[in-house]
Amino acid sequence: MALPNQQTVGYPSFKLVIVGEGGTGKTTFVKRHLTGEFEKKYEPTIGVEVHPLDFFTNRGMIRFYCWDTAGQEKHGGLREGYYINSQCAVIMFDVTSRITYEKVPSWHRDLFRTCENIPVVLCGNKVDVKNRTVKAKQVTFHRKKNLQYYEISAKSNYNFEKPFLYLARKLAGDQNLHFVQSIALLPPEVHIDVAEQQKNEAELIAAATQPLPDGDDDAF
Repeated sequence: MALPNQQTVGYPSFKLVIVGEGGTGKTTFVKRHLTGEFEKKYEPTIGVEVHPLDFFTNRGMIRFYCWDTAGQEKHGGLREGYYINSQCAVIMFDVTSRITYEKVPSWHRDLFRTCENIPVVLCGNKVDVKNRTVKAKQVTFHRKKNLQYYEISAKSNYNFEKPFLYLARKLAGDQNLHFVQSIALLPPEVHIDVAEQQKNEAELIAAATQPLPDGDDDAF
């Protein structure tokens, strides 16, 4: 799903939509990948930037056409043309902003109204920031909806490849698919406290064994 003025390629390509509240880091995340920033195209009638991100796998090259909202989500939702024909998705929230996590169920509903049964990754961004307000153990929405969840830090490139690898494996139907070449990324803007994040990841694993909270939305 390239835009009309965008070159298509002779290897597998997929439309990936990225949704979430404004300011969660969706655009920063996509723009870490050098090919996407170099070749991005803008379609004003849809209010979207499309960034083609290439990845080298053991089964050949693949491309994700990453549809970024260009700020349209600030106007109260996104047009159906944004979602239509999507083959996979990322829902993003900011671990330093509770409201962005509380809005995740709404973004999930919007997405699935148009795109049922596509692989989806939930991403908690900005884990490099001290004093996060959404703790790892409080993130349970992915368990309720059977989504994959990753903690990421766009500015430090932490876990950048994991959402794309998960989606690529789902789309290819091959759990042994892996990336065989380093991803072309901008240098990190910030550095993450690896020990602190390891504690968060351990907390996430421990939380997965606990009963889910009642209700549709997660409580803090």
